[in-house]
Amino acid sequence: MTVLYGDAVELRPSEPHDVPGLAAIRATPEVRARWRGGDDLVAEVTEDLADPDTHCLTVYQQDRIIGLLQWHAEEDPDYRHAGIDLFLDPAVHGRGLGTDAVATLARHLVHEAGFHRLVIDPAADNAAAIRCYTKVGFRPVGIMRQYERGDDGTWHDGLLMDLLAEELPDLPPETDSGAG
Repeated sequence: MTVLYGDAVELRPSEPHDVPGLAAIRATPEVRARWRGGDDLVAEVTEDLADPDTHCLTVYQQDRIIGLLQWHAEEDPDYRHAGIDLFLDPAVHGRGLGTDAVATLARHLVHEAGFHRLVIDPAADNAAAIRCYTKVGFRPVGIMRQYERGDDGTWHDGLLMDLLAEELPDLPPETDSGAG
């Protein structure tokens, strides 16, 4: 995949030199609460980048790493779709950069990769992420009850959202995101 350009962000295929910056963002309390992780986040991010079933894109703003977008594909022709995950540095939340990043990848996945449907599954209580994805055009499908286990061992709900190719809007620059 080539570099993708949004209004304010660049999405570059993740490379080993991105790992320290991505691990530092994963270590922030806000991101760690959602993405979790063990004692060695450098090793975990390195492993994520090596996963052959996941496509990792480092999110840059003005040549500074601000997050990671990853996507995967369901390639069975009867169920073909792509799924997206995102984390951003909390220092850049609320600036529309998450919306820009997700919209840029969504346009690529629809127009260049030919997916007719995209999915994303934020925690049901992650209002900022849900607002971000809604701005891109994702719609709630339903609550996935007890979808993921938290660090405290309890189960938490997730919200399944999807976006059909014909629903993908041409987005103007956004000023408020907060996704994480």
